[in-house]
Amino acid sequence: MEEETIATDLDLPVILEEFDSIPPQKKRNLFDSDGNNSKDKNNELNQIEMSKEDINSFRSSSSSVSLSSQSTKRKHKVVANSTSSIKTPSKKTKKQTHSLESAEYYLEEGLRKVKPYYFEFQTYAKGRWIGKSISNVFCTEFRDQSPEYYKSAIRKGLITINGNHVSAETIIRNQDIIGHEIHRHEPPVTGQSIAILKVDNDNGVLAIDKPASIPVHPTGRYRHNTALHILRSEHGFMNLFPVNRLDRLTSGVVILALNKSKAQELEKQMRDKTIKKEYICRVVGKFPDGEIICDKPIRIVSQKLGLNMVHPDGKSCTTVFERVSYNRKTSVVRCKPLTGRTHQIRVHLQYLGHPIANDPLYANTRIWGENLGKEGVTHDLELTKEIIEKLTMEGQSETLDHDGEEEQVMMVNEESNRNDEINNINDSTSNQHPCDNDKHDQKETKKSFYECGCVKYPDPLPHQLSIWLHALKYQGIDWEYESNQPAWASNDFSEDGVYIV
Repeated sequence: MEEETIATDLDLPVILEEFDSIPPQKKRNLFDSDGNNSKDKNNELNQIEMSKEDINSFRSSSSSVSLSSQSTKRKHKVVANSTSSIKTPSKKTKKQTHSLESAEYYLEEGLRKVKPYYFEFQTYAKGRWIGKSISNVFCTEFRDQSPEYYKSAIRKGLITINGNHVSAETIIRNQDIIGHEIHRHEPPVTGQSIAILKVDNDNGVLAIDKPASIPVHPTGRYRHNTALHILRSEHGFMNLFPVNRLDRLTSGVVILALNKSKAQELEKQMRDKTIKKEYICRVVGKFPDGEIICDKPIRIVSQKLGLNMVHPDGKSCTTVFERVSYNRKTSVVRCKPLTGRTHQIRVHLQYLGHPIANDPLYANTRIWGENLGKEGVTHDLELTKEIIEKLTMEGQSETLDHDGEEEQVMMVNEESNRNDEINNINDSTSNQHPCDNDKHDQKETKKSFYECGCVKYPDPLPHQLSIWLHALKYQGIDWEYESNQPAWASNDFSEDGVYIV
């Protein structure tokens, strides 16, 4: 659904792939044995970004992958091309992988923060990287850091291939595992608590009301500041399976299964469309009276930016809208998506000429012009290219979080899941990619750095932590979970005078 994904056991291979104790070849063998990617070795493979502690917490839930927790020492060998060589670096002390139990949360000025920690990102080599030097890939793909930084990180052994130190000119080959050890500074999220709507141990379900700004699961720059890790830290929930996943900036009902079999059961209900979903939002202008049905197909026009548009070659989808109230500036609208595509509600509302009023991506006049993309722009390819260029220049890619927003049957449709993970690599390997709303209204600000060299961004402002879109209710055949309406949906709400455009 809009801002949502079904998430069951196809998430497990992704989670289980990031560990230092298993040699690269064995990792590949384990990955192949799952049966998901053995036929797609030359395609862009999945991102890895979970620690050994994460693996242990999910091991008992996975029937298809078996891992050993036995630790082995990393080899500090230099791998170089025949045309280049460097001296073997002195052995450095390997920093402890940061465990979930050692996460240190604290509240500051209404924000939940995590004390910085050392962490190593790993990812399989993408298809477009093969045949290029490691230095070239980092300098061209991850431009948030300078070429000097990446070359220094390679020399220090912070950037590795298959766990080995390399030279800047080492060529990336198919199936290589790229690692980048960083001092991780997670972005802050709201200090608001995650409300527990219901814990049903008998039926194996946990329902929560997720505050806006908190990702459901580890993704991109977020690891501990996610719903899964916060629920584990504060409530002791160890093994959770997200059934629907909301985008980071969207609030509302999230359903999590307490075991794999329940996750499969709920996934089937979602796939069979027996689950009814209701959202509420606040949009620009006076939304039309009566029931409005939008069935325009949607496609992704920029994987890197997560930009979606109505397009005749897109995937079919349908959303039913109905105005609830109007205050001469904005309208509160009830949304019932009958299908689930990436940003379906947001794109359909934009197409109808009433985008979500504080949507930094789809209600941005600097990007879409005064008509805000009404009735689509895909007929004008040059205009589409211009919009993508503006998004790139402005850093307006809030959707780079890619929490898995599209409703897809994850257990049988792995391609869409892989695409989400590919998008995440922009901010996972380098960690400090200027993505999402953290950089909004900060384009004129000169970069500052922590002592470790990571880019230091100002804390997000309150209006950068959410959009006015809320998952109000999910209803199955014999169950229903509903949250309270957010404050911005009330009739007396008056803080909609200034849009983020």
